[in-house]
Amino acid sequence: MSSGLKKKKYQYIISISIVLLVSLLCFSVKDEINYRIVALILLLTVSVIAMLFEIFPVLLSALLSAFIWNYCFIPPIFTLDISNAEDLLMFLSYFFVALLNAVLTYKIKQAEKNVRDKEEKEKTIVLYNTLLNSLSHELRTPIATIMGTVDTLKDNNDKLDNSQKLDLLNDIDIASIRLNRQVDNILNMSRLESGTLTIKPDWCDIDELVNNVIQKVNTSNTHTVYFLPAANLPLFKIDIGFTEQILLNLLQNSILYTPAGSVIIIEVAYELENCVLIVRDNGPGFPEEEIPLVFKKFYRLPNTKIVGSGLGLSIAKGFTEAQNGTIVLENNIDGGAGFTVKIPAEVNFLNNLKNE
Repeated sequence: MSSGLKKKKYQYIISISIVLLVSLLCFSVKDEINYRIVALILLLTVSVIAMLFEIFPVLLSALLSAFIWNYCFIPPIFTLDISNAEDLLMFLSYFFVALLNAVLTYKIKQAEKNVRDKEEKEKTIVLYNTLLNSLSHELRTPIATIMGTVDTLKDNNDKLDNSQKLDLLNDIDIASIRLNRQVDNILNMSRLESGTLTIKPDWCDIDELVNNVIQKVNTSNTHTVYFLPAANLPLFKIDIGFTEQILLNLLQNSILYTPAGSVIIIEVAYELENCVLIVRDNGPGFPEEEIPLVFKKFYRLPNTKIVGSGLGLSIAKGFTEAQNGTIVLENNIDGGAGFTVKIPAEVNFLNNLKNE
């Protein structure tokens, strides 16, 4: 049985059960309450069911409640006969109002769903337009660099000395790294949104992980990156790939959005069963009103001249939360900004014994 059929089956069962339960409760005190009050209670019950379920279970609830009210509460009880015109008119009114309530509630829910779908569609279109606009430049620039440099090497190979060739090859290398980073960002965001992430915890020497990430980042000799390892850190059981990507994105963000000559400091620590990573800089920091927005997809600070897809921090947050961790951005008291990542992790202090 498909999930849709199962869901409808449960809705029918729950709707009928609710009507029967309310009817039973009312019948148990029928001597204390007037049958007209029972009609209002049953009508309220149908209204609640209409807010929760689809149209056909609600219509069944309305029909069942009308039958039970007539058979069990309208004198003479335990028959379908209605002895006077007033009760007949009330029964017909109840039946009509119950059905009308079910249909109108369903129509309202459908209208609200259509509005939500339309808003979601418009939001998706805006997001994809933003993505295409940013990536059109982010991907085109390194591709154009690679193609242009290769053409130069092909057409002028005999005229270039070794130093010039090395410079051109270095340009290709930088462009390739930039292109690869953007493709990785797109793939990582796709994995986050599809919910296909699989956490693979493994024992990790966090100092070694940080050093590996620093070696992967191109500072273009414009920034200084300091790593301040803590003493006697244990081995952490974390997803090494995810954690590397988190740190890599934070480090790249600091390099992109701080001026040349800025200093970036990376710290690691073990705190309250958490592996803690801190990346802070002495740049201009973030406007306070923008801090709650920086982890959103495609978000970039207003009026920024830096070209980017706006995915790096969003991916860092997604990979952190996938490991049940938290990531926080705060401006430093003495200037600049700092990201603090906390990832719950098992620890093993055998690393300390090895170092000793």
